[in-house]
Amino acid sequence: MASTESEMGAALKNTESAQRRLEIKNQIWAFGIVGFFAVITVWSCAVDVRYLYLATYIWFGLIYGMALQYGRFCMASAFRDLFAVGVPRMTVGILIALALFSVVASVVTGAGQSTFHPLPYGYQNVIGGILFGTGMVFAGGCASGSLYKSGEGTVASWIVILSLSFSQTWFAMAGGWLNRLVPASWTKSAAAKNLPAVLNPTNGWYNQYLAGYIWNLPATTVAVLTHIKNQFLAAFVGDALINTIVPAIFILAVVYVFWYRKSHIKNMLKAGKKGWRAEVAGYWSMIAASRRTAIAGLIIGVAAGLHMWVTEGLRHVFGVLNAGELLQAMGHTSGLSIQDTVFDPGYWYITTQEAQWSGWLLHVLGVHDMRNIFYGLQNGVPNPLLNPPGWMSISIILGSSVMARLSNEFRLKLPSLETAIWALIGGALMGIGARIGIGCNIGAFFIPVANGDPSGWLFGLGLGVGAYICVRFYDWWINRRMAKEDIF
Repeated sequence: MASTESEMGAALKNTESAQRRLEIKNQIWAFGIVGFFAVITVWSCAVDVRYLYLATYIWFGLIYGMALQYGRFCMASAFRDLFAVGVPRMTVGILIALALFSVVASVVTGAGQSTFHPLPYGYQNVIGGILFGTGMVFAGGCASGSLYKSGEGTVASWIVILSLSFSQTWFAMAGGWLNRLVPASWTKSAAAKNLPAVLNPTNGWYNQYLAGYIWNLPATTVAVLTHIKNQFLAAFVGDALINTIVPAIFILAVVYVFWYRKSHIKNMLKAGKKGWRAEVAGYWSMIAASRRTAIAGLIIGVAAGLHMWVTEGLRHVFGVLNAGELLQAMGHTSGLSIQDTVFDPGYWYITTQEAQWSGWLLHVLGVHDMRNIFYGLQNGVPNPLLNPPGWMSISIILGSSVMARLSNEFRLKLPSLETAIWALIGGALMGIGARIGIGCNIGAFFIPVANGDPSGWLFGLGLGVGAYICVRFYDWWINRRMAKEDIF
């Protein structure tokens, strides 16, 4: 007996020792990542202080990645959990985060430091959202969720990012049979824009979609529509209160009634409580249950607001309107658009920079010649080492890895063949949906809604529809597989 107890004690000590070694290893990795970015920042700024513009994207990306991982902030999970198992925690947390971010964004807008620009609104917002919503549930993560899960060691999310990247490039370059689907009105409108002939504006589905349709659509914010002269008041009343906070409260009420109330009221009745007080208590308990996601959302909201403020400030300091001008002044002209610009939103954004990665790779291989509007006129294909939003996505991945390492949640997780296939399909649908909807769950939903752009709610509606369709498909798929197993 004594020998057995001794062996158990030794095994326990070995386990504790192994756990301690793992913790130390993870801490070294975490601090190493932060140190890596610190060295890059100091060294690059010592070479040329204008590299501070790129470093800004890096450090805010690091904050986004850490917050995303901490709050498990994923819109695919939000919709999937709600529709599949009736758990509203993530959905509630994201709505709270939207409301909190809108307040921060209204302050930035009111101060005249916002870099946000509203998106065109039309049926493409919903269609793009449906495709993206379907894809993100297939993939097991939205655009931001796939980045932070990549940082946790989920290989399937790496596949999603690759698929998301290359599908966008294919879609931006696609012609052939897709040209036959283009309405004549788009072709005529694109031709009337008198764009440089090198872009072939009337050739290629996406060229004509952008120049012949998207550019003709209106884009605005609710602050502008209120016609309130005071900029602070217009931003808070229009963008934050009317466009974001009131709709978020309403949607939270819907979620409470249809997904949370039944179990809560049952518990309240057992405790002898009923009436409006029980309802208010239930509504509040639903919100309180999403505290971690809400905290992450608050961090993201403050960071996203500061990101706009700092970026706009640096543009004034360096006397530029776009990172392309900065790169050109520093002697980096390769990959710039014909306007000498690159994609530079000035705020949290995902998907377009991933499309630039694949576009740049194909360009280097001689496949891509930038003779299209998406790359050649709007976004360019800069070297990834000089791509500000591209560095932001990289630092989101590594920021998530920092948080995962510190909490001992980092694990290299290989996907099954089926999961890898779903990741490829989901990433492709997300990429195509992002290009149709002119953004992703962040760039076309989260950021626009919080900044008073009503087009964000249209994309969000599409996300919900697409996610619901995919959840129902998964139910059918699983039941079909179970039925086959029963047969055999």
